[in-house]
Amino acid sequence: MTAPIKVLLADDEVLVRSGFKVLLDLEDDITVVGEAATGAEAVEQARATRPDIVLMDIRMPKLDGIQATSHLARIPGLERTRVLVLTTYDTDEYVFEALQAGASGFLLKDAGPAELLHAIRVIAAGDALLAPRVTRRLIGRFAAQRTATRVAEEQLSVLTDREREVVALVGEGMSNTEIGVELHLSPATARTHVGNAMRKLGARDRAQLVVLAYRTGLAKP
Repeated sequence: MTAPIKVLLADDEVLVRSGFKVLLDLEDDITVVGEAATGAEAVEQARATRPDIVLMDIRMPKLDGIQATSHLARIPGLERTRVLVLTTYDTDEYVFEALQAGASGFLLKDAGPAELLHAIRVIAAGDALLAPRVTRRLIGRFAAQRTATRVAEEQLSVLTDREREVVALVGEGMSNTEIGVELHLSPATARTHVGNAMRKLGARDRAQLVVLAYRTGLAKP
């Protein structure tokens, strides 16, 4: 039997954490392993519980969610921990900064229960970029603004021509199956190219590969 997905809840509102816990506790394949009311507590709880997923609010005291996400991305032993940022603020800059800090996805708090559960399972499976409502729009806008300072060729020199093509298509939001169709490859071969590109570029997951695709100019808004 597959082990349940371990989730850490990080939000400064007790009622919000309680609501998420009630929802997640109903699922056989998800278990809540801890709660945190501040960004600093989220980092410490993550060290102690080694969750698969951290549901991270952006606006929190003692490190906001973006700062806490950045800390988690640098902690040895938490390489497999993924951050799903949850916020009431539909603000492009927050989302881009969260993804740049190492988040694997972004969801507004008014998303329905089914959407939240799907997001947790998708990210836990490592197939993350979540793209609800705003994510692709904002990545294109903000990454395009910041691409002027890129050092694209130095970053991309480690990739083969095929891997560059694959990263560009990941940036457009394509799945492995869609990439395979586009490039006349099997989904397994497309997945291998995606994995190789992530390893070479030091991307933690698919979300980070999307950010890199835009920052280096491989994907165009």
